[in-house]
Amino acid sequence: MSDPHERRRAALRTALRDRGLDALLIGDLRNLRYLTGFTGSNGALLVHADGDDRTVFCTDGRYKEQAAKQVRGLEHLIERASALALAARAATAGLRAIGFESQHVTVDGLDTLTAAAAGVDLVRAAHLVETLRLVKDDTEVEALRQACAIADSALAELIADGGLRPGRTERDVALDLDRRMLAHGAVAPAFDTIVATGPNSAIPHHQPTDAVLRTGDFVKLDFGAQLHGYHSDMTRTLALGDPADWQQEIYDLVAAAQSAGTTALTPGTEVRAVDAAARQVIEDAGRGEQFVHGLGHGVGLQIHEAPSLAKTGEGRLSAGMAVTVEPGVYVSGLGGVRIEDTLVVRDAQPELLTQTTKQLMVV
Repeated sequence: MSDPHERRRAALRTALRDRGLDALLIGDLRNLRYLTGFTGSNGALLVHADGDDRTVFCTDGRYKEQAAKQVRGLEHLIERASALALAARAATAGLRAIGFESQHVTVDGLDTLTAAAAGVDLVRAAHLVETLRLVKDDTEVEALRQACAIADSALAELIADGGLRPGRTERDVALDLDRRMLAHGAVAPAFDTIVATGPNSAIPHHQPTDAVLRTGDFVKLDFGAQLHGYHSDMTRTLALGDPADWQQEIYDLVAAAQSAGTTALTPGTEVRAVDAAARQVIEDAGRGEQFVHGLGHGVGLQIHEAPSLAKTGEGRLSAGMAVTVEPGVYVSGLGGVRIEDTLVVRDAQPELLTQTTKQLMVV
């Protein structure tokens, strides 16, 4: 079974049989891409527990030719209301119980699905596909690896070309970095790029403004590239000119916490324990109240997905999970530091996908 989409559908069918479901109706476009490779804006999939020969893909006429190239080995149905068409197909096929993605279906949407699937038992089956997506296969890791490499290259080029210099605005730098990621092959930025200078660097998710970079500032860059549907995520904090003692102190503290969190990324470790490993370093330095967010998150077809590396996170790590580790210390009115990498949990040690140095860069 060489096609990764076919392998993923086979794994999903095992979950369906374990749940006593005849099929699962997929309407979320990210899950649809994961299971078929389809990249259009409208579609649905009815994954039959018996195999691909009874699985049906549906989209509308705009994507007929695209689907023929991207979605292979499955029956195709062309209908605008794709999910409803497949619900009706389930009814005429005599299926007894089909799951639906209750985390994505609205109350009104469920009413229309129920009407379309008359006589079929619709069963809440939240996060069945997302659970499979927790552990990345080789195809996914390679997409993440390439997306991270694009971001690394764009930042290196920005620095080499003098793009981080006093006088430029946060917005100038953000647009410049986005353009460079596109030039290096990104389909799009992975999310709205964060550039935060001076006191703005103490705002964890500051949005770029016309604030001007000045000598003596920290500049925090949180950005990533999207490629093949997968997202990279990296944060680096740089100093404009030689850092002051307080800047070096905070930077070294965050770097130590980031190292502790990375070391804790081992299969079987509770996600809360990973957060705690990094958080303890910052708390021991008396700055616990200045670390105001979770340590990290899963990354893949979404920029934020399970697992959550946080105090409130649930579950344990498994080899193959792709996560970020991103502690931060934020001193209101003065400045802040965040250092973030994208990594893959491995049996021996985590695989680092973002390669830009974590030494404090002075520009």
